[in-house]
Amino acid sequence: MTEIKVLLADDHTLIRDGIRKILSLEPGFRVVGEAANGQEAVRLARELSPDIILMDINMPGMNGIEASQQIKKEFPRIEIIALTIHRDEEYIYELLKVGVSGYVLKDISADELIMTIRRVFSGESVFNPGITRKLLGEFRRLSGGDGDLPKLSHRELEVLEHVVRGENNKEIAGKLFISEKTVKNHLTNIFRKIDVKDRTQAVLYAVRNRLVKL
Repeated sequence: MTEIKVLLADDHTLIRDGIRKILSLEPGFRVVGEAANGQEAVRLARELSPDIILMDINMPGMNGIEASQQIKKEFPRIEIIALTIHRDEEYIYELLKVGVSGYVLKDISADELIMTIRRVFSGESVFNPGITRKLLGEFRRLSGGDGDLPKLSHRELEVLEHVVRGENNKEIAGKLFISEKTVKNHLTNIFRKIDVKDRTQAVLYAVRNRLVKL
């Protein structure tokens, strides 16, 4: 089993202790460091080269958004999951812009946290369903670009709609009665046609240009 190296960034010692204990009980995880503020998170990212960073938003000094921006700029391969109490669209949008791969609330269960880390490590983007609904609602309210858009097939639009709803490849395959490989092929074509690099960018593009119905 591939080991997933995790860096914890949160200014509350109790929360870091709790997450560390959860991950220590799960095979394949190793907490390589802990940071109490954004500056420490950036420094430890440079020193420890983690695979995943669990990043709080509100921390003293450099906050989680600023730290995430700096880390993604220097180390694009490091995946960041925002772990927070905030549901505000402003925070969500700012974190999406800097390139986080997940945004989950601190009331998440231990099993959900483990699954979120594994999914992000495998290349997916994971967002709390309630947060996703708020985000999509805000984008639909603010966006209005039509113009000449790349033409996606009916099946590609179906796949994209399920991606927007936060479903993973296995879930999409089951609902559309196709293989996971076929889902991956459709995603590759979608990303190429709309000129994006990952699922998060595809979600933003789809909502901004009203390609899917929710």
